[in-house]
Amino acid sequence: MSPFDIETDRVAVLLGGLSAEREVSLMSGRGVLQALQSLGVNAHAFDPSERDLSELKREGFSRCFIALHGRYGEDGTVQGALELLGIPYTGPGVMASSMAIDKIMTKRLWRADGLPTPAWRRVDSVAATQAAFAELAGPGRLMIVKPAREGSTIGLTKVSSAEQCAAAYALAAGLDDEVLCEQFVAGDEVTVPVLGSGAEARALPVIRIQAPDGNYDYQNKYFTDVTQYLVPCGLPAGEEEAIQQLVLQAYHSLGCRGWARADVMIDASTRQPYLLEINTSPGMTTHSLVPMSAKAAGLSYPQLCLQILQLATLDYAAV
Repeated sequence: MSPFDIETDRVAVLLGGLSAEREVSLMSGRGVLQALQSLGVNAHAFDPSERDLSELKREGFSRCFIALHGRYGEDGTVQGALELLGIPYTGPGVMASSMAIDKIMTKRLWRADGLPTPAWRRVDSVAATQAAFAELAGPGRLMIVKPAREGSTIGLTKVSSAEQCAAAYALAAGLDDEVLCEQFVAGDEVTVPVLGSGAEARALPVIRIQAPDGNYDYQNKYFTDVTQYLVPCGLPAGEEEAIQQLVLQAYHSLGCRGWARADVMIDASTRQPYLLEINTSPGMTTHSLVPMSAKAAGLSYPQLCLQILQLATLDYAAV
């Protein structure tokens, strides 16, 4: 595969799409597009919900920056289409993307590799959700209920009683046939981006998130300024390094490449970190965390976008 040429390569920034995260994807994509263009990249916006992907080939695009989030963008589907078109793309490949968006499959793989993740149950009814609450709810009697294949905390409920299980299950099941109940971990919430592939992959600085009342929901992620993001994170140096190493293990466990961002909870009493999920096409908005961490590592937003683009590749190189 030929290296990226900033002067000749025609780049499509895939944005928008069909998922519940379309609004955020549009913000991410516009930011990436502007950043790449500011560096002289021949970049153009491309919304797969409005145009057929086959037009990428006809219009001579040689690389794609995937700024899509959620289904049909972060789940292996668009990655598979780009493989067939032979157009290198950013982020993890088909299998890693399809596994990472499925929180149940992700947890199974991490557990098989001996990596810590909160206890969970897959549920298919209100009764099963109530049974999971009786089993999983820990100190404070809290449990998380969420769709297995959505992002940005869409459809997530923090349940504090068996009576709340019906509404929580209905909300999650309305978005996905697969519903996940997860043991709630009380403590510090952190996130860690990773850049690179194979032995070259490196974890960026840890960000500690302090949301109002611990409620880091869709609104507080993207549309308010009340959430605090601490980078440097303020954790003991040894603890931050251990979390970075854990996230790198999680990244490699799923076969990720290019870039991703993992979310972690640190138990307040034991200081044990627990992996929650990994995002294979993280947000790139003004509120997003990968640019924030990259800036702390000395990498500007445009430089970050270009570095991610330069890592674009295919699972199966053309022969």
